[in-house]
Parts: sequence; structure tokens; C-alpha cells
Amino acid sequence: MAENEVQSDVQPADVEESVVAEAEEVVGEAAEVKPKPKIDKLFRAMEKMGASDLHLKAETPPRVRVRGALRAMPVGDMSNRKIEALIFEIMNDRQRSEYAEHGAMDFAHQAEGGSRFRINVFRQRGLTSMAARRISSDVLSYEQLHLPKSLSSVAEHHQGLVLVSGITGSGKSTTISAMIEQINRSRACHIVTLEDPIEFQYSDKKAHINQREIGLDVHDFHRALKYLMRQDPDVVLIGEMRDEETFSAALHAAESGHLVFGTVHASGVAGTITRVLELFPENARDLVRSSLVFNLQAIICQKLLKTIRPDVPRVPCTEICLVNATVRKFIAEGRDSDILGVVKSSYGEGMVDFNESLRRLVEQEYIDQQTAYAAATNAEELKMKLKGINISGSGIAG
Repeated sequence: MAENEVQSDVQPADVEESVVAEAEEVVGEAAEVKPKPKIDKLFRAMEKMGASDLHLKAETPPRVRVRGALRAMPVGDMSNRKIEALIFEIMNDRQRSEYAEHGAMDFAHQAEGGSRFRINVFRQRGLTSMAARRISSDVLSYEQLHLPKSLSSVAEHHQGLVLVSGITGSGKSTTISAMIEQINRSRACHIVTLEDPIEFQYSDKKAHINQREIGLDVHDFHRALKYLMRQDPDVVLIGEMRDEETFSAALHAAESGHLVFGTVHASGVAGTITRVLELFPENARDLVRSSLVFNLQAIICQKLLKTIRPDVPRVPCTEICLVNATVRKFIAEGRDSDILGVVKSSYGEGMVDFNESLRRLVEQEYIDQQTAYAAATNAEELKMKLKGINISGSGIAG
């Protein structure tokens, strides 16, 4: 044997039998398969039903949301003890402790051989309930999501702030995922996401992506934001801009030359700006407005509607404002309510308002007129649009 050569094949006869036994025991332990969580059976059942959400509540049967409507599964009522056993099995010690202290907890769960779920467990009337949203394992394209192609131009920006607004469950995260994936495929850059919890999981393509989950990878948003700029990001996703500190950090990142995506709970373009300003004390709002003038690139508002097509359960209705010189002027002057007029007169530039989006969805036979009127911001205006009478915002004075 050469002087530096190491013999790797150790024969059992060369060592004590007890040592071999101990080694085999360790290897055996490492090879043990962790039992599959029992709740995964419910998740698989809801997937087979084509459901988007699963709800558990004590003394009632599990309920699933199919094509926008809740329906009970054909099984018996679930006890609170059974629900807690199912949920606590997929929570770690920290999550169980936080739930016990605060009465609510968000986390994500990857079902065995299935989809990923965003889960909120919460206490009601002293008992435990759960709402779980199924997240597609694939990041879908604009076409697959039935989103306007103009969103691709938003993802082409290298600096600024992009806000996606809507109520909970309106598909905001899914829309942002399509833009993040576009950047991932086309740009050699560093993307950092701060999420609570992580929803879509990305695989590096041209981009280098780090996803940080609040409570798992970092204690809270405050600490995540504190160290964000030291991580050399080019593109940043802040899962939810819920307070002054979070939005201030987003604006700072945009002002520093980064492209920042964030979500806001608001119902329209003007409402999104109002919502942002309300996060700040009155004496700081003029400064925030000034920062929006220079850094805001787009506002995308969204609703999810039930369709009349069996192959498409729900479809997004969108309002898209691409911030141009006129929009910046109106923001600077505090004329937020006039911005919608710019959107209505700029369909050719890729902008769209809710009523125009509804008109297109009706004409493309995704939704019926009743659904469109119920979702319309102005039902009379939509009726005229469907009759071919167009109302633009071109009469607004600059």
C-alpha cells in the first residue's frame, strides 16, 4: 500500500462486534422514514376535488372551496381534539407556542407528494380552526393565469416600486410570482424575498434567489429589513406592506436603485395610494407622496371571479396603472381620484380599469354579465361598454 493511501474497506472481523452493532443501530435510525402527517390525506382529497382552500372548525365537517364556493366534505363532524392533533402535528414548537400566546399563527406546509399550503390556524370561541390555501407547485405564466400581457413590461423595470393590491385571496401573490419568474428567467441578478410565510418556491435560473421566511429564517420583518441592503439585492419582494416601517424600508430600497414588489390591501388605484399614505402620520405624508412621485412604477389591483368555463375555475379581473408623466403629476398634486381617468384613456399603453377588464372577460366568455355587474365599480358604465358605448377619461385636464 502506498504511504499516503488509506484503506477504506473495513471488514467486520477487524472490529468489535459491539461497535458494529452500534453503527448498524445508528444507520438504522437515520434510515427511518418519518411518518406522513395525517392531515395530508385531507389535503390530497381537496386536491382531487379541485379545491383552492380547506377549512376546519370544531363540531362541523371539513369544508372546501371549489370554484369560489364553500361546500362541506361528505364526512362526519370533527372534534376540536382531532383538529388540534392534525394541525399541531405539522407545526413546530415555536409555532405552537406563538399560537398558544396570540391565538393565531401563519405558516406553510409542504404536503407529502403534493402541493404546498399557506395555513392560518386561529382560535374562535375557545376552539381551534384552520384555513389552508393551496399554492400551485408551478409558477405559472401570464397566459396561464389569464393576466394582461402588459404586466411583462412592469417586470422589465430595474428600479422603482411596484404595488399589487386587492383583498385577501385575490391572487396578489400569484401575480407577483409570474413577474418574479420572468425576471428569474431573463436577468442575471439577485432576488431576495421576505415572506410570511413563503408561498411559491423558485428555482434559480438566470437569477440568484434567496427566500427568507419570517419566523423561520429571521425573527420578524423588522430584523429582515434591517439587514436587507447588506445582502446585495437587485430585486426585492416584501410579502405584505402592513405598517409604516415596512413601507419606509420599501421606499428606501426603491430610492437606492432596487426594484421592489409589495402587496397592499386596497380595492383600486386611488385607494392603494390612500392606503399607503394612511400608514404614516399626517406630518410625514407629503414626504411619502414625493417619494411615490419619483419611485412608483405601477399599481396593479386585482379581484378573482368565478367563471362559466369548466376548465378555468376562477379568473382575475385587473386594474393596471402604469405610472407615466401624467400620473406622476396627479400624485404630486394630490389628485389621486383623477388617476383612474388617465387609466381609462390609456388602454393602448397597456393600462386597464376594472370595468374594461370585466367587459373583456364577458366578451371572451370567461364570466357572465351577472357576475360582471356584481363586480363592477360602475354597473351603468359597464352596461354601456357592453353595448359598445365607450367612456374614456380623455376629458380630464392636465
